[in-house]
Amino acid sequence: MDLIIKNCKFIDETGEFYIKVENEKIADISKNPIKGDETIDIKNNYILPGFIDPHIHFRDPGLTQKEDFKTGSMSAANGGFTTVIDMPNTLPKTNTCKALEEKIKIAQSKSIVNFELQAGHNTLEEMEKMVELNPIAFKIFMDLESDESLEEIFANLGQLKNTTDYNGLVAVHCEKKAIVEEKTEELKEKDENTPIDYSYARPAISEDESVSQAIELAGKNNLKLHICHLSSKKSLNLAENASKTQPVSWEFTPHHLLMDNTAYDTYGTFIKTNPPLREKRDSITIDDLNYTSIIGTDHAPHTLEDKSKGVWNSSPGIPNLETVVPLILTEVNKGNVDLKIIPKIFSENAAKIYGLENKGKIAIGMDADFTVIDLKREGKFNIDEFKTKAEYSPFDGWNYIGMPVMTIVNGKTVMNKI
Repeated sequence: MDLIIKNCKFIDETGEFYIKVENEKIADISKNPIKGDETIDIKNNYILPGFIDPHIHFRDPGLTQKEDFKTGSMSAANGGFTTVIDMPNTLPKTNTCKALEEKIKIAQSKSIVNFELQAGHNTLEEMEKMVELNPIAFKIFMDLESDESLEEIFANLGQLKNTTDYNGLVAVHCEKKAIVEEKTEELKEKDENTPIDYSYARPAISEDESVSQAIELAGKNNLKLHICHLSSKKSLNLAENASKTQPVSWEFTPHHLLMDNTAYDTYGTFIKTNPPLREKRDSITIDDLNYTSIIGTDHAPHTLEDKSKGVWNSSPGIPNLETVVPLILTEVNKGNVDLKIIPKIFSENAAKIYGLENKGKIAIGMDADFTVIDLKREGKFNIDEFKTKAEYSPFDGWNYIGMPVMTIVNGKTVMNKI
């Protein structure tokens, strides 16, 4: 069965197009009518290469009361995403060949979108076994490691790259463990803590020093570095400068782009996340988005109970898959973001960094993954209508203009609001 998608608008092109899909690939693109077994009319909305989220936590296995690959992938499809990249901090951690093999089976049986998996670091011998299962990258939570440990981990990954098929891509959570521990102990000595204290316990300097360290260690060991959820303006400058001489990339989350740490006064521990929202003077903003940027949601759902245990014991993490596209499209409609960068920041750039060669562009021969957006669809976020298991969002009740209205994965429609 082949599929025809008609009345398609492309960003940067005039007129309407037809797209033909055969065997899960794009077979033809034309302004002239094409016939096929099945036709979908997207009614002159914009069609873009399927959106890719390089940073999600589907909590499967071991933490499925928070999310699993079924609800998480439904959340992704509802938010306009056709591919997601899952992180290794599940139970057990995805840092053994056995655990990685098990997670692949879980994802294959549950996910309605494309997925890739990151692996956690381990002994060189164990990582050699994991490479045979093709994890898309290795992930290091630098805030959990000492300087000595980080030297060893990066060195092992460098050796792994030289002796196996490992692609050399390492994704990093950048916060300096020693600084976080020192500042947290200082703040706990106060008579009373409020949610905003959490942002001071993990200050921008902890990220800046960690980013600098990651850049140095990646360069020393000839690795490609991807900085997750970059939130500090100084860290952005460090990454931009480093990228001129070595392979360094980074991603932004919607909460770091659109909020600063004063939001703790409104949302309390619901906005708690790592790295935390920054003081306004240190924070990245929506103005930092450009044609080289990547959006990573860091979709990290928890139960309401997990989020309601006080400043220090509440779990850090925000569910973002179903809010991020309308949030950024709203900024497009406000004139703060150029529509032309949307396919780059949501698809093309992540595909390039993560080596997803058949994704990220609409062209003959590429995978038939599409995100359709209605740039003028207006509404208000309602957490009760989301597919995620999470029952909270700081964006609940926010107004938006612009919405993903159809998600097509490998030629199959998995979400349709047209």
